Amino acid sequence: MIERNANRRNDELRPFLITYDVFSNADASILFELGNTKVLCAVTMQAGVPPFLRGQGIGWLNAEYALLPTATSIRAQRESTSATRTGRSVEISRFIGRSLRTIVNCNLLGERTIYIDCDVLQADGGTRVAALTASCMVLRHVQKKWLAKKIITTPILTDDLVAISVGIKGSDVLLDPDYQEDSTIDADFNFVLTRSGRMIEVHGGAEQIPIEWSLFDKARMYAMQASHILFNVNTVNQTQASISSVSDISIPLFSLKNRLSSKQTV
Repeated sequence: MIERNANRRNDELRPFLITYDVFSNADASILFELGNTKVLCAVTMQAGVPPFLRGQGIGWLNAEYALLPTATSIRAQRESTSATRTGRSVEISRFIGRSLRTIVNCNLLGERTIYIDCDVLQADGGTRVAALTASCMVLRHVQKKWLAKKIITTPILTDDLVAISVGIKGSDVLLDPDYQEDSTIDADFNFVLTRSGRMIEVHGGAEQIPIEWSLFDKARMYAMQASHILFNVNTVNQTQASISSVSDISIPLFSLKNRLSSKQTV
């Protein structure tokens, strides 16, 4: 049995904290903290679609992912400064966009595009899965706003999704590895799962040695169990905080006002 940071069990998620509408310029936003990984996601909708969709009366969803310069211990160059995006940012942006398009009915948007902007404020492993999970949460949140304002007349989300990372080291399966664990594991996988119990995407592989199928099956089980925890977060217009593991899906809720006044941490 591997000893993990904060004495986490192998099947335990890092503590996560969710804060909605952290700024007002976007239609909706969310700050999603998963352990020491912190991702800010904002959603807006604008008129117009990519050229290949013009004139068809249907919409589109586009996602952009970026790692801010001081998100890591060694400052990275801002992509706008170098006038080019890294291959990693492009790949993760496409991963987020294509996953979300499986649960968004773009036919109901008219010729409008939903933009999801994901900025990693602090990286400690699992940034892509945190960004995708947060993106779905903020879409569910903004859908209520758009319906109330009659920007849309019918719900556009057909399901919910979460993304979960699972690592394998030796004979141990590690749910939600942090950077220190991720940098030494033998294999890692990202699972994108729906609330309805279906699978959108699984990607990953061995990095050191081939792994047994039984370990992959255990990784899948951990991901499915952890997904229930994230799906059980009640997405009201409040800050929500939880310490979660696959053996405890009781989610305490705290309002932003109470959290700021009490300075409570989770």
